[in-house]
Amino acid sequence: MSIESAATIIEPLRAPLRGAATVPGDKSISHRAVLFAAMAEGISKLTGVLDSEDVRSSIAAVRQLGARAELEPQPDKSLAGVVEGWGAKGPSQPEGPIDCGNSGTTARLLMGVLAPWDVRVELTGDESLVKRPMRRITAPLMKMGVRFQPEGRETLPLVVCGTRNLHPLVYDAPMASAQLKTAVLLAGVYAHGTTTVNEPAPSRNHTELMLPEFGVDTTAADRTASVAGPAALKACKVQVPGDPSSAAFLACAAALKPGSSVQIENVSLNPARIGFTRTLERMGACVNLRRTGSAGKEPYGTVSVDYTPNLRGCEVPADKIASIVDEIPVLSLVAAHARGVTVFREVGELRVKETDRLEAVVEGMSSLGVDAWVEGNDLFIEGQPDLVVPDAASFDSKGDHRLAMTWALVGLTGDSSVSVANFDSVKISYPQFLSDIERLAR
Repeated sequence: MSIESAATIIEPLRAPLRGAATVPGDKSISHRAVLFAAMAEGISKLTGVLDSEDVRSSIAAVRQLGARAELEPQPDKSLAGVVEGWGAKGPSQPEGPIDCGNSGTTARLLMGVLAPWDVRVELTGDESLVKRPMRRITAPLMKMGVRFQPEGRETLPLVVCGTRNLHPLVYDAPMASAQLKTAVLLAGVYAHGTTTVNEPAPSRNHTELMLPEFGVDTTAADRTASVAGPAALKACKVQVPGDPSSAAFLACAAALKPGSSVQIENVSLNPARIGFTRTLERMGACVNLRRTGSAGKEPYGTVSVDYTPNLRGCEVPADKIASIVDEIPVLSLVAAHARGVTVFREVGELRVKETDRLEAVVEGMSSLGVDAWVEGNDLFIEGQPDLVVPDAASFDSKGDHRLAMTWALVGLTGDSSVSVANFDSVKISYPQFLSDIERLAR
């Protein structure tokens, strides 16, 4: 690897990927552990927390709001320590705006965290985050009594004007979004009555699994979740398992690199998060899951993947997209090597991620000489089983960590080096991605 004018040159791996690996702590669970502990009464002990720029945005935010968060780097590159929450007294009025960096999770969940309190807090973020849609969160919270300034604004920066007189809400969400669901449920913890969120398709359920650990009764079923308020969070211990979205990149690399066989250990096996393994299976990949334990109500275990020479295209229906929304870029790369056409149905949500991932995937496939196109909100990729990466192919991550790792895999699993602009964005979710994958190939 070398750096040349902001582009990172990724060289092919010299050997197959073999052996066992772990991945950093789950990003979604890490955010929630930090934020819920800050809301709670008492001192929570957190282990396995992801040390990334996104999670550090949440840690910095709760400190600004009056929580004591002492989380220190560990030998395994995770964060561990304690968070003393503000409990019944509520968050402090911060002196200035809270900068959420690139983290949509931090910004959107904070809106629900702040909703029940008499505070006025400005939320802002980096150049990418201030373009991302926030109305999906502000709309239901306004129905509960929260105000946002300036009125009618649909992006950050926004001032959250909370209230102690929140109304309970039954909300039919227009899209499957764990961030939307979580923000409304967190506000509902303090409302007088039952707050329910109904979804058109299942989304990640980490909030429903974690709130009971903090002493809040939560009802969860397929496509619906509710909390009865007012309630109070109480400190607890949270162990964060490995992130399936990060594991997906090692898994896909193993499926593509001849001779590979890897075992990714201590990964969350939450059914709402391992859709990528089912998609790989549909493509004919050799994938095996083995549960080895649980962290609270979150199951974890080992994901094993072997090189698969005869991948085939498949169709991923709309109701499965929420479980693979962050993995579609790397699954698209696998599809590029498969025989036939792969279709991802109803993936319009990719247009409003850290960048327009839908456009970026089509652009990247073009650089590979692979036909990819969009019809409505459906993504089509016509694979090439004997795909040869063009010499000196170049890609731009556009500052998006998932794209940076996806395009890096083109070089790592192929026969030619590639250049990836803005590769440094991997720090958002998986800072040691390159060293982990290179270690498996020794």
